[in-house]
Amino acid sequence: MEQDPFEWTAEAARLRERSGLVRVLRPRPCESPLLDLASNDYLGLARHPVTTEAAAGAARRWGAGATGSRLVTGSTELHAELERELAAFCGFESALVLSSGYAANLAALTALTAEGSLLVSDAGNHASIIDGCRLSRAETVVVPHGEPRAVAKTLTAYPGRRALVVSDAVFSVDGDAAPLRELARVCRTGNAALLVDDAHGLGVIGEGGRGACAAAGVAGDAGVVATMTLSKSLGSQGGAVLGPARVIDHLVNTARTFIFDTGLAP
Repeated sequence: MEQDPFEWTAEAARLRERSGLVRVLRPRPCESPLLDLASNDYLGLARHPVTTEAAAGAARRWGAGATGSRLVTGSTELHAELERELAAFCGFESALVLSSGYAANLAALTALTAEGSLLVSDAGNHASIIDGCRLSRAETVVVPHGEPRAVAKTLTAYPGRRALVVSDAVFSVDGDAAPLRELARVCRTGNAALLVDDAHGLGVIGEGGRGACAAAGVAGDAGVVATMTLSKSLGSQGGAVLGPARVIDHLVNTARTFIFDTGLAP
């Protein structure tokens, strides 16, 4: 009798059910009388008439999809305009738009590290950062949550290594904010770069919602790169990496989740 090569998933399902870890998709209707307290749509822009009309207008003019990867046919004038506005708004020199915030973290973490380099990651970081660390060829050291002294100690323990420190700006599970000023100081002292995932800061932290990096006064620093998502406070979809122009150019040429992915829909 031919065996089912996926028979093992039945046992995996039983283990999940026994542990109370079963995930279930619950499609929501277009309209609901319930008050949504679980949404990422922090500012209510996903259904704002200005947002929806702009999206509809872009689809009518540019089409429903980008038609290709950004390096082939998938870069439109809209992408370039968005990148310029994001960089200027958040206080960085340059920006690169990707299909999601998840893809942005994978792009930055894999393209800004190499075999033999060091990644220092906060224990409370988002799953996309954890996956980026796993996909990178760098040696990853996980440090206690929100402890700049632990970061400094780790950098000291690996002298002469090219190093990248990565942290959420606002942590999605605990809701606390990273000590970005202190982390930036530690990175400057330890000759390391700092990567900040500002997914939960953009739109709600800093003057005019310019994000946690701007609020901490580290936006635009030569050694600081930020990632962000457009799917939370901006009520849409997509992600971006912001930083020095030479870093963004490096990502265009080396980041696999940018090079081999279809561009963000107009």
